[in-house]
Amino acid sequence: MNNIGIVTAREYLTRVRKKSFILMTLLTPLLIASFYGIIIWVSIGQSATSENQTIAVVDHSGVFINQLENPDNLTFIYTDYFTPENLLESDSVDAIIGISKDFTIDQPLRLTYKSMSSLSVNNTGKIEGAFGEVIRDKKLTKLGIQQLSIDSLRSAVTISQFKVEKDGSSTSSNLGINTALGMALALMIYFFIFLYGVQVMKGVIEEKTNRIVELIISTVKPFQLMMGKVLGIALVGLTQLTIWVVLTALLLGIIGLVVGLSVNEIQDLKTLSNNPTLANVDVDQLQFVSDFLALPLGKIISIFLYYFIGGYLFYGALFAAIGSAVDSETDTQQFMLPITLPLVFSIAISFSVVMGDPNGTLATWMSIIPLTSPVSMMVRLPFGPPTWQILLSMGTLLLSILGAIWLAGKIYRTGILMYGKKVGYKELGKWLFYKN
Repeated sequence: MNNIGIVTAREYLTRVRKKSFILMTLLTPLLIASFYGIIIWVSIGQSATSENQTIAVVDHSGVFINQLENPDNLTFIYTDYFTPENLLESDSVDAIIGISKDFTIDQPLRLTYKSMSSLSVNNTGKIEGAFGEVIRDKKLTKLGIQQLSIDSLRSAVTISQFKVEKDGSSTSSNLGINTALGMALALMIYFFIFLYGVQVMKGVIEEKTNRIVELIISTVKPFQLMMGKVLGIALVGLTQLTIWVVLTALLLGIIGLVVGLSVNEIQDLKTLSNNPTLANVDVDQLQFVSDFLALPLGKIISIFLYYFIGGYLFYGALFAAIGSAVDSETDTQQFMLPITLPLVFSIAISFSVVMGDPNGTLATWMSIIPLTSPVSMMVRLPFGPPTWQILLSMGTLLLSILGAIWLAGKIYRTGILMYGKKVGYKELGKWLFYKN
């Protein structure tokens, strides 16, 4: 056990002292925070600083004259003057919309839009909506139905979800938060297994090809070397993840304070302009925070760490076995597919079937089978799967880790000192029955 600790410390210290590790550890949270900060800042800035555009409506049919409601940042004016070369050159008009003389409300509407600049997607929807509302109102009037009567029949329906415990207590549950949290946890485990599992495999191949392992094996048993390498790289990943989470949370918190001030400023502007589109933003934010804090975060974090480490140990041992069985990275392809395919399958199915029905039969089995459980259980976890299923899944994963380590140890012990021979599945099967 002392040798395993020595190898683990060597693998850990060797990697965390590299400049590439330090740079990636510090730069990644900065890039993530900057990415989201820029998106939010641009969105808010665009909302606050969008220029008003004036659109001249040339309505030869007479259906829309003085009937259109002005959307945000758009103003309709009505004119019979339809000479784009002159009208568009003036500073008072940005675009011209023409309606043919033979148009009636019973026909599909085809608008002619002319401007010196391209029509944006947002303005396209606003223009189509404004003209569509006029046609709808006129059709209702033609049928003898007032718009107020139609509006009175429409009722907004929202669902406030609560999870009821066996003791009768209940907590609020937010579908959006559960979905986003499940996806985030699953993706972290998925990428961690791939990123650091491949590092284990490459490290074994490098030591094997450089013949460094021949010197190490003289004092350390192959199994101890494999376990030390797997555990050392796992600690590297945990260190990096912890730093990422802390720094990203701090940076996003700072950005949130800055953006919060901007949102409040925009709310004041909207209120002053009698267009309170953001009037309920504070209530929504408070409800979001309340629903998030209502989740059993301690339970979720502890279970996440279990699958985070367990999934890596399970797959990391297999990656180490692959590295010991080959002489170069090009020879790993035939062995990588059976290992990586369940991971890819689990991430693809979890974001569709499992998330769509987190308590269904397929979701339950995928969260129990160890090949897919590290990803699938994370998707189900925020939705509150039964405790017995979580315990069964954790127990199955633990037994599978022990089995994978035993299996990988058998392959590693023989393959780590074998050179110049192409190994297939038949040969690997023989290594499993070699005596110590």
